[in-house]
Amino acid sequence: MSAIANLVIFDGAATPVSHTLVPISVTRKDDKVVAEYREMLTTIPVEAQVRATLTLQQLKSGIWKEEFRVVVPVMETVTNQNAAGYTASPKVAYEDSSIFTQFSHKRSTITGRRLCRQLCVNGANGITTTVTPTTTGPVPELVDQLVAPT
Repeated sequence: MSAIANLVIFDGAATPVSHTLVPISVTRKDDKVVAEYREMLTTIPVEAQVRATLTLQQLKSGIWKEEFRVVVPVMETVTNQNAAGYTASPKVAYEDSSIFTQFSHKRSTITGRRLCRQLCVNGANGITTTVTPTTTGPVPELVDQLVAPT
């Protein structure tokens, strides 16, 4: 089993910024394991922090479902104050989320799962050159090796 560790993810800004998401919990129920992560910025409320989840589940059919989800909350902008000079604290206005889900047959191999994942990721990233597949880290371990964090 893979020990749960921080996730470091670079964003898509013009000058990329790394986001470190720390492990919050790992839950197991029946045939489903869910690992939750959250950014821990001291200047932003908990509900406004970037979050991620890794889910590994074996369906009743025997098919494996591997999922990686990222949620980016967006804070509203508060610019005005009331007549008494009070300015309300900003709240989360909405959340953007992205989900990568792969379904793997119980007879699939690590090589086949890795190939499928890498084709999907490279297609989503617009990669048109030779790229060495990533083989380590929480998402490759989840999808390729069917190993959830502990």
